[in-house]
Amino acid sequence: MSRFILRRLGFVVLTIVLVSILIFFATQVLPGDVANVILGQFGTPEARANLRAELGLDRPLIVQYLSWLGNFFMGDWGTSLSTGAEVRPLVMERLRNSMILAAFAFVLYVPLGIVLGLVAALRRNKGADNVISVGSLVFIGLPEFVSGAVLIFIFALTLHWFPSQSAVDYSDGFWQALPALVLPAVTVSLVSLAHIVRMTRSSTVEVLDMDYVRTAHLKGASASRVLFGHVMRNALLPTVTVISLGIGWLIGGLIVAETVFSYPGLGRLMLYGIERRDLPVIQACAMVVVIVVGVANLVADIIYAALNPRIAYK
Repeated sequence: MSRFILRRLGFVVLTIVLVSILIFFATQVLPGDVANVILGQFGTPEARANLRAELGLDRPLIVQYLSWLGNFFMGDWGTSLSTGAEVRPLVMERLRNSMILAAFAFVLYVPLGIVLGLVAALRRNKGADNVISVGSLVFIGLPEFVSGAVLIFIFALTLHWFPSQSAVDYSDGFWQALPALVLPAVTVSLVSLAHIVRMTRSSTVEVLDMDYVRTAHLKGASASRVLFGHVMRNALLPTVTVISLGIGWLIGGLIVAETVFSYPGLGRLMLYGIERRDLPVIQACAMVVVIVVGVANLVADIIYAALNPRIAYK
């Protein structure tokens, strides 16, 4: 297991380096010029040239990339071109906000998705299965901005249960901000919930038809022991992959929900950086997302081994 973890860590590091190349050079081809964005339309050619030299943008791209990557891993993520603030504290604060929202959504949709998937599998081709399956299909095809708008209309504007905006300030404590987290968390959860439901249902149905499950029943094992001791242990393996990929999506794909609800998270910060061509902010946000996804996939592989000891990692 230790050799497998070390090898997977090597793959994660290699992936981060390769993706960092894509991130850096992709930001270089964004339309517009950084100097023009900062100085505006009244900046003189001399002022633009001086600013580019000051920012190091006149150096060869490979030199800029190596300097940026080295500084990033040393903790120097640069200075925001639009605000002048240090990027690392800003990104880490927004990452914390996104992690709080993601964790809240995770607690909502993972247990519920697994339970609904199991119910659908155990009641397959019956009323409960049909309702759950049709509902999951609806949620999969429903964009976040649509579901967010519907939730705002019903629970904020009509019932007045929750606020329509989520510009929270955690300095007052989590419990004070909790009501503002409910609607964006539910919005984020719906699509992931539907994926977990469908994956859990399909894998559970497949496992229920296995010979060893029938054998366990014939030996007189109770239904709960068969379900929790044999079925779930193997049926949840594909679900683990969906959950791990969902963690990366929760961190990097919250941009729609954060924009709809004005939530101060990492996705909204990345959108802010793209709108203003703030390269240090864009690059730092993208790198953080890549690191989180890589770690989530590594954790998923380790959980695979814990759930299924027949998998041999060498």
